[in-house]
Amino acid sequence: MKCMFCKGETVDEYTNYIADLGECIIVIRNVPTQVCAQCGEKSYSYRVSVRVQEIINQVRRIVSGIAEVTYTEAA
Repeated sequence: MKCMFCKGETVDEYTNYIADLGECIIVIRNVPTQVCAQCGEKSYSYRVSVRVQEIINQVRRIVSGIAEVTYTEAA
């Protein structure tokens, strides 16, 4: 896959996704992502993006403060 910004090649990796929602911060560990080998830009597949949003919505309802979730355990 090509990077949307610099057109460099992307590689599959696992990264941490951090959502700062004001009233709480959610860290989702080991999220599948494509990272540009040239500029470092991260992108997520549609399926992963939808699942990350679902995880955020679930955690947001029960946590105030900081929450840490592992993607594979929540998926």
